[in-house]
Amino acid sequence: MEWIPIAVMAVSFFVLMALGVPIAFAIGIATTGTMLLTIPFVPAAMTMAQRIATGMDSFVLLAIPLFILAGQFMSTGGVARRLVDFAKALVGPLPGGLAIVNIFSSMLFGAISGSAGAAASAIGGVMTKRMTDAGYDRAFCAATNLTAATTGLIIPPSNGFIVYSLAAGGVSIGALFVAGYLPGLLLGLILAGVAFVQSKRNGYPVGERVPFGQVAVAFLHALPSLFLLVLVIGGIILGWFTPTEAAGVAVLYTFLLSTVFYREFSLREIPAILLASARTTSTVMFLVGASIGMSWVMAYIELPQQISRAMLTLTTNPVMLLILINVILLIVGAFMDLTPALLIFTPIFLPIVQPLGIDPIHFGVIMVLNLSIGLCTPPVGSVLFIGASVAEVSMVEVVRPLIPCFVGMIVALALVTAFPALSLWLPTVFGF
Repeated sequence: MEWIPIAVMAVSFFVLMALGVPIAFAIGIATTGTMLLTIPFVPAAMTMAQRIATGMDSFVLLAIPLFILAGQFMSTGGVARRLVDFAKALVGPLPGGLAIVNIFSSMLFGAISGSAGAAASAIGGVMTKRMTDAGYDRAFCAATNLTAATTGLIIPPSNGFIVYSLAAGGVSIGALFVAGYLPGLLLGLILAGVAFVQSKRNGYPVGERVPFGQVAVAFLHALPSLFLLVLVIGGIILGWFTPTEAAGVAVLYTFLLSTVFYREFSLREIPAILLASARTTSTVMFLVGASIGMSWVMAYIELPQQISRAMLTLTTNPVMLLILINVILLIVGAFMDLTPALLIFTPIFLPIVQPLGIDPIHFGVIMVLNLSIGLCTPPVGSVLFIGASVAEVSMVEVVRPLIPCFVGMIVALALVTAFPALSLWLPTVFGF
């Protein structure tokens, strides 16, 4: 019966997750078990290994380890501190100014590094002490930091968009990068508004007004870091290099910036930085390979077609369909990391929405923004763990100040879903 392999895959995967098995291994084991049941006379373990290797053998995916390495150089090279100083000079005098500084710094650092985890760690490490010394609640610091860190997955360059492009069958990464600017800025502004209201309600201090000259000095110190955004995205738009080549340029630029210009670390620290990057890369790439293996098996058992038929029997209205998909993805994001969720669910949902006139660029922004919320959601939100750890608070303590931030993120998701122009206007302007 056609539902048996689906049930085997789903039940085995969620049982393994409940037992605490790492998600990549849970995906691999569940997929291999489903192969044993549904593909007779085929060696399941060997086939799964081949699928993992084939899934990782992609020139596009080479951009991910390169951007991870660039993010490591920035985390240790003094970039975070200079971005914080610049953001403080700009928005520090506002009520709850340090919370808004935290958000704007995370937006800038996340956009440059392309990693929410790196932003939560680097900016949280700088801002938590400053905020707590000024009288801010430590759990509020963590909630502000970890939700703001996800803006770096929307504002390019973004590893999430690279993975979505792969899963969607080659949607332009350059167009996805450009499409992320307005939704990312919208998300950051909404989170800043939430922080402003919470700070006023809790009586958090107002920062001192900064003279224009000091703002200019802070901007000049941060300018070499900010130029990376112009270099990477401008180079892609102008056709100077591909996204993968842009990632290589980012590595070279951040290395020179940290060692020659800022001089924040010595060459002796490079082996440790390379090792940290390799560990992160191995985790991400194994997730990619295992998820592509699961996607292959799902295609074999025709799971996307069955889900498509089931959803289209409920509604063919594009708006209602997007609402339904958003609800499903919000639930999925609470239990699954961004990368495997994109690789598994993009081939399922994209063929459903495209015939209804929904642009794949717009849908990619919706998916990445939606699943970014899951990174801050218990029980398996990776950025939630990082943010709580950096602020030295428990996840239970963070949940209460997180709720208003979640509401703000849902509002941003609703606006991006309802107004495609937020995602599609800039790609149209730049000719994608």
